[in-house]
Amino acid sequence: MFSLDQLLGQDRANEAVDQISQNVSAEPSLVNSAISMALPAILGGLANNASTPEGAESLNSALDRDHSSGGILDNLGGLAGTIFGGGQQQAPPPAADGGGILGHILGNSQGALAQNVSQQTGLNVGQVAQILMMLAPILMSYLGQKKQQENVGANGLEGLLGGILGGGGGASQAGGLSGIASAMLDSDHDGSAIDDIASMAFNYMKNK
Repeated sequence: MFSLDQLLGQDRANEAVDQISQNVSAEPSLVNSAISMALPAILGGLANNASTPEGAESLNSALDRDHSSGGILDNLGGLAGTIFGGGQQQAPPPAADGGGILGHILGNSQGALAQNVSQQTGLNVGQVAQILMMLAPILMSYLGQKKQQENVGANGLEGLLGGILGGGGGASQAGGLSGIASAMLDSDHDGSAIDDIASMAFNYMKNK
């Protein structure tokens, strides 16, 4: 299993899980399970995108432009308010735009990821959508910091992501992932309306 504390360290990971758990009204153990299932899929999607020159350059630019400061990691307590705007559908800043980030990484398979994680954890799909929308900016902030620390350019992003995946107990390459991760990468991208993570999350918040 891939855990958030393998990336962020125990203290930051616990803070992130606590904040996400409070926001979605779920037990931290279930949120941790959802995160562990989703992380390889999101990282695998990033590695898949970075496997082409165009995708690598696009990811490199996004990390440099919006995520290089790692500021999200220093303000985990305010992340939910930044993303969800107190329940109003206000556009978050790019660094915290979980729906937009997931759209770029996973395309139309983001909804399938939410459905899969929901089925395996027992959390409803709206809760999972919120978890994913909070997880994506945290992950991008982590990658932005790591990229700066290791002085990695566009050409090195695929290797950087492969090393992270390997370090998490998974395969060293996106194509070697199993389970939910490979299902996401093999999605047919059918464009179904259910694939809109942001809508799923906000609909859940309205109906709570």
